[in-house]
Amino acid sequence: MWMFLSSPTIAECIILLLVGVGVFIAGMNMMGDGLQHSAGKGMKKMFNKISNNRIAGVGIGATITGIIQSSSATTVMVIGFVNAGVITLIQATSIIMGANIGTTVTGILVSLSSLNISLYASLLAFIGVMMTFFANDNVKKIGSILCGLGLIFVGLDMMSDTFKNNLEIKTLFQNLISKVDFPFLLIVIGSLFTALMQSSSAATGIVIIMAGNGIIPLSSALFIVLGSNIGTCITAILASIGANMNSKRAALIHLMFNVIGTIIFATFIWIFTTPIVNVLQGLIGTVEMQIAWFHVIFNVTTTLLLLPFAQYLVKAATLLIKEKEIDKEILKLRFVDERLLKTPSIALMQVKKEVEYMSQLAKENLELSYKILFNYDEKIAKEIALNENIIDFTNEAVTKYLIQLTSLVNESEEKVIGSYFHVLNDVERIGDHAENFMEMSKKMFDEEIKFSEIAIKEMDEMYNKVVEMFDISLEIFDNKDFDSLSRLNSLEEEVDQLKKQLSNQHFDRIADGTCKLEHSSYFTSIVSAIERIGDHLTNVGFSIENPTGSQD
Repeated sequence: MWMFLSSPTIAECIILLLVGVGVFIAGMNMMGDGLQHSAGKGMKKMFNKISNNRIAGVGIGATITGIIQSSSATTVMVIGFVNAGVITLIQATSIIMGANIGTTVTGILVSLSSLNISLYASLLAFIGVMMTFFANDNVKKIGSILCGLGLIFVGLDMMSDTFKNNLEIKTLFQNLISKVDFPFLLIVIGSLFTALMQSSSAATGIVIIMAGNGIIPLSSALFIVLGSNIGTCITAILASIGANMNSKRAALIHLMFNVIGTIIFATFIWIFTTPIVNVLQGLIGTVEMQIAWFHVIFNVTTTLLLLPFAQYLVKAATLLIKEKEIDKEILKLRFVDERLLKTPSIALMQVKKEVEYMSQLAKENLELSYKILFNYDEKIAKEIALNENIIDFTNEAVTKYLIQLTSLVNESEEKVIGSYFHVLNDVERIGDHAENFMEMSKKMFDEEIKFSEIAIKEMDEMYNKVVEMFDISLEIFDNKDFDSLSRLNSLEEEVDQLKKQLSNQHFDRIADGTCKLEHSSYFTSIVSAIERIGDHLTNVGFSIENPTGSQD
């Protein structure tokens, strides 16, 4: 097909080979993206059906990987879910096993090049590009899939022609492979090659093309394919860096699964190389298809062998990677993960958890700061400052995340995001008021200012109503309990009335000498802050009912 180079040099052949690899991988990515966008709603439903049923988990993992054409991408997504607490380790294990099966689809697709359909299949690239000019989004998506599929065959043909057009480069590769014709070395080569490309599908596809052109004997290709399954784990391992312990365990389970399977198969093939090669050649027509179907057999068999022992893989990973106590001084999001942006609906669910966590911290800070308001405590003050750092960080980080998420969601979800922006702002302001209470407490402690018992009792009454409002607003946010909005509104009105009442009573006490004039600024600031906290809590409740904004 690529005969425009009448007598290409080795350098030109290597360039053509690299270009072919690039086109092949670009085609895989384009087809995977097109399939993912076309099946977006279906993928969402599958993720929502994730349960403790291991067989269902394998099916979900295989299907999603078949759609996006990358077990690495699926595993990275799974690590994101584990990190966010969406799924358990045992659920992740079955999905990862399924992902290994799903990734074999690419190998089967590549093996079709042996049927001499590459020229006609390559035409799909042109047809697909033409379809992307249509206004209809569905036609564009199908065009993207066809274009990607066509580019896969264009890339395969370019790689194949590289070896056909120059006997020297073919001999060069054959000599290199013959020097490392030892099972362990071949597995290492397969692992390193795949780790470098970060795609077992691409690595297997290239091995299939090389074997089809006589560069690699079938016996050697089998060991390289086994190694590719280990090499693909590097992506998951890299993705788990900086994530929580369970995410690291999920990456380790992925590695253990492929290493155990490789050891079992490599040992068996090493001992019975000739009979196994003869069986494959006798049952399956071309060497390309023999390698592709071997890849399927390896992953299906390994899954069948290890699926019953999934809980033991989880236990082993838990023993090897010990849980560490959460350090509040390390600022990071607890539930939100960049990897979840691939599944916007689930990402939005996790944002809700993050906002709830931030709200609980703000409530904790309010309670702690009011506790020391009239009796300063340095230890509690440090805890408040630590929580406030987390609240500020969470507000900023989640806001940035929501901005990214906005372009990925539908119209109804976009309204929910709008309400979350309001909630974040109000909760952050509540945190600021709590911090102000702490600072006020320190000043009153230093100046030896003490309120009368009746003044403290009045502020307690107002504060307790706000605490009740906090519980109601969190319930509305968590469960959309809109029936409680009337109670929230009623409490806000009571708090507003108490602010006026308490201010008048305080000045009456100053007049009769019960309270001192220098207490006024502190008393007024505290009462005003409690009233404003009530306003913010009302905004939280009404922003969930009315996502376009807070209460008027």
